[in-house]
Amino acid sequence: MKIALFGGSFDPPHNGHNAIVKEALNTLDIDKLIIMPTFISPFKEKVSADAEQRLKWVKKLWGHLKKVEISNYEIKQMRPVPSIESVEYLNKIYKTKKFYLLIGADHLNSLHLWHDFEKLSHLVEFVVAKRDDIEIPKQFKDLDTKVKISSSFIRETLDTHEICEEIKDEVKKYYLQKH
Repeated sequence: MKIALFGGSFDPPHNGHNAIVKEALNTLDIDKLIIMPTFISPFKEKVSADAEQRLKWVKKLWGHLKKVEISNYEIKQMRPVPSIESVEYLNKIYKTKKFYLLIGADHLNSLHLWHDFEKLSHLVEFVVAKRDDIEIPKQFKDLDTKVKISSSFIRETLDTHEICEEIKDEVKKYYLQKH
């Protein structure tokens, strides 16, 4: 089976994430796209929205799409989960013959710091979503998404222009209560 994994905090999910999902489904030769919200990223101190809320938003946005599976594996661990652990978990379930790991271009500079990076790089092919005009090295497959929005900007400003319509009101209400 050929799968792609798209993980992240999705705090909140926005049009940039949506562009990555759509582009991956349209351009990658995959049987399944697994979207896996983190409990908390190994590179972050905290999240704003709780795990169950973020999972609910992700399911609402993409759970109905053909070839998409929403996984709560990392959330169920209730701790930061390195990507290598999620990849090994999915490899056991799906007996993958091709495994793509979708990342944003903003992660390229720290990729070598990821837990067990050498092993991870032998198990997956990284697919990099274009973001913020960051140059993507030729050795990576890329997704032509041209994202220029971040979840942190949305949380800080409560500007929901880049939030998908299906969850826009819920997201604004949720983060307003947090302020």
